[in-house]
Amino acid sequence: MDFDKAFERLIGHEGKFTNNPKDDGNWTGGKQGRGELKGTKFGIAANTYPHLDIKNLTVAQAKELYKEDFWDVIGQAHGAIKFQLFDAAVNHGRANAVRLLQRAVKVADDGIWGPRSQAALNDMQERHGHNDVLMRFLAYRFKFWASLSKFDVFGRGWTNRGADNLLFAAEDN
Repeated sequence: MDFDKAFERLIGHEGKFTNNPKDDGNWTGGKQGRGELKGTKFGIAANTYPHLDIKNLTVAQAKELYKEDFWDVIGQAHGAIKFQLFDAAVNHGRANAVRLLQRAVKVADDGIWGPRSQAALNDMQERHGHNDVLMRFLAYRFKFWASLSKFDVFGRGWTNRGADNLLFAAEDN
């Protein structure tokens, strides 16, 4: 899996400009009513990039941000796992995405990817294959979405995204 293919998949979920005041990510302060309501475009959210002109962001700018700030920092993993972690990091933050992968590989979920987490991933892939890691990661991702207070508002979209990612996981195996 290369970055261009991962970005093409991701942008299918993260397209147009949205400025829903009920979405915490659209606020520069990261919570509804905190900071300025600037929105999200191509998945680039005001809470993560409060100083960007979100509304006028180009797809090329978004792609560059994703490459530098998300894809390149993931490090080494099977391409299918790397895509799923990338998509989760964009959708609900890098630390949350890392926590989910840490749970999937049965290591302390502190949100920091370090040598212990990498060793646990390598061990699980070696013993069970990357498919088990993928299925466990996606299961924890669905549980994460279901635990969020905004599930009633955004859950249908998250569930559809998860279903698409299950299809991608099957394709990537």
